[in-house]
Amino acid sequence: MTPDTETRDVAVLVEKRRGVTAWQDWVWQPLEVLEQAPGLPAWSVLRQDERSTLYFAGLAEVALHPTDTDNYRHNLAAESPRLWVVLRQVEDEPGMALHIATVDAGEAHNYADSGNDLLEALPLPPGLAEWVAEFCERHHKDRSFRKRKRDAKA
Repeated sequence: MTPDTETRDVAVLVEKRRGVTAWQDWVWQPLEVLEQAPGLPAWSVLRQDERSTLYFAGLAEVALHPTDTDNYRHNLAAESPRLWVVLRQVEDEPGMALHIATVDAGEAHNYADSGNDLLEALPLPPGLAEWVAEFCERHHKDRSFRKRKRDAKA
């Protein structure tokens, strides 16, 4: 991380519900991101019934880097800005781990390409959107496009 990198923790709520096909016993889905964390340990059960369980999955660190402000600005300019949450399957109970949360669509795309992680785009909370916008104001630099020239043949 660079000295200008800023981080903030967000709380993530995740639901585990029964699958509807014979091939999938359970379906996991990040449901919501909270700006304020409840005073609970990670993977605390918030609600449970015979079909689903709602967990406080824990805290995920959102990191903003000065070189990625173009991606953040595109996200903020979208009709509905997003925060992407990545869950990773693990052997320990309850079976998933909170891996990352990001406001960078490019970073989220890398996790989508891996095929091993569960990626969910959630609405970006207003306080986080304000923090990202302020970060972009302080650190964004327009970068001009430079076409590369081929090396001369020897």
